[in-house]
Amino acid sequence: MSSQSDETFDVVVVGGGGSGLAAAVEAARFGRKVVLLEKNPTLGGTTIRSVGSVTSTCTPLQWDKGIHDYPQAHFEDMALFADDRGFAEKDNLELRRVLVEHSPDMVQWLMDMGVVFFGAMPEPPHRLPRMHNVLPHARSYLYHLEKRARQLGVGIRVGARVVKLMRDDATITGVEVSTDHGSTRRIGAKLGVILATGDYSSAKEIKGQFMSADLADVEGINPTSTGDGQRMVQEAGGDIVNGEIMLGPEIRFVAPPSKKFIELIPPIKPIALAMRWAMNYLPSSLLRPFLMMFVTTNLAPSLNLFKKGAVLVNKVGKRFVDERNGPQLAIPRQPGRIAYVLMDHKIAAEFSAWPNFISTAPGVAYAYLADYRRNRKDVFFEAETLAELAKKLAMPADALEKTVAEYNSNLPAGLAPIDRAPYCALGPAKSWIVFTDGGARINSKFQVVDGSGQPIRGLYAAGSAGQGGVLLEGHGHHLGWAFVSGRLAGRSVALGSAEWTEAALAKRRATA
Repeated sequence: MSSQSDETFDVVVVGGGGSGLAAAVEAARFGRKVVLLEKNPTLGGTTIRSVGSVTSTCTPLQWDKGIHDYPQAHFEDMALFADDRGFAEKDNLELRRVLVEHSPDMVQWLMDMGVVFFGAMPEPPHRLPRMHNVLPHARSYLYHLEKRARQLGVGIRVGARVVKLMRDDATITGVEVSTDHGSTRRIGAKLGVILATGDYSSAKEIKGQFMSADLADVEGINPTSTGDGQRMVQEAGGDIVNGEIMLGPEIRFVAPPSKKFIELIPPIKPIALAMRWAMNYLPSSLLRPFLMMFVTTNLAPSLNLFKKGAVLVNKVGKRFVDERNGPQLAIPRQPGRIAYVLMDHKIAAEFSAWPNFISTAPGVAYAYLADYRRNRKDVFFEAETLAELAKKLAMPADALEKTVAEYNSNLPAGLAPIDRAPYCALGPAKSWIVFTDGGARINSKFQVVDGSGQPIRGLYAAGSAGQGGVLLEGHGHHLGWAFVSGRLAGRSVALGSAEWTEAALAKRRATA
């Protein structure tokens, strides 16, 4: 191998999001020489874009609230989420069991590194509160995992895109890396390569294998989720499970042009602990303005807006779809792939108080129209006339006026005309696929398997790239899977065929 490689490590991890960092930390914890390769200029992946919740039982936060909960109950309740979407028969029950049984230890592992959670919060149909929300934001995971990885000697390289797996007969022996400088290096892996490259929500070609052309054309919310791992798995003789399942398309307002205050808070433990104290003890009236900075940032607007009579118009002022019948697929076909949510004062007044919220972060707070007026001036527009509103939106006034007149003359049943000033628009909004669920077929040791079910020697996968058919519906399961699968994949590579239950590991450490 050394004659074929420019350098060699025990373990090569591809991808610098939550699952990749978890894998690198765990492999290095057992004394392995590890390198982590991230194609982007910074670490983070999709993890850094997430709300930041993980779902688990048997955690200190549950115990502090007197909640007696168990992995078996979690296992049973996950089936309810799958049933809601009609996917139950597609689930990998073996991997679901792995997730629920290792989640409690995963939460404690993150807390031991300095990650702070708030909760546990309820989310039906979970029978008990299990959702743990990270503080101050999802960047906390990356901050603490990267810090621990470097302490353990993991070599972290950004701007290093893995373009190909190296193999010797039937064994994966390393990777070929293309750097930002245009050079190519061959990095050998004595024990194995872990693919933790995320999903393929922004890979039109791979999406096209599993879904319609209209869906494949919808952009992914993370533009760098290009399915590199899934492509390499297929090239190595593996296949993708549940490739047609995804979250989305989903309408979301574009992100703010600059970071909000909450995103700039350092993710260090003392600040996170102070925030948790405040959330537990300060009046909600004092906390709400702070929480709204987060809840109005990049979350999906409620589709109830359209049920109450709001309409979608494109950038040239034309209504282009029945908003109550799949508008998500129509937006990508509009100029600039954007749209605006238009309403009058009657509709705006309805979305000023419960139960008609604009957006929500589960277990955190609800945002109403006034919160967008205050926190998202970049997407909130208001005027006394449609012509004035059109000017603010940089669209033809006559086109917008004509659109509203035609809508009012042929109203959908049960809806009132858009005719009372002031008029309001929210946008631009885009339609995105948030993530795809298709991952490499794997076994319970996170080895990628071929068409006959045999492990491809030296190749492992974790996170979305190694989802293996397990269904992760509901908040906190995708991120929980990232950390659980990353840890266990790193452990599996580091220890090979050795037994790696917690009891066996404790015995191994005690005799080391």
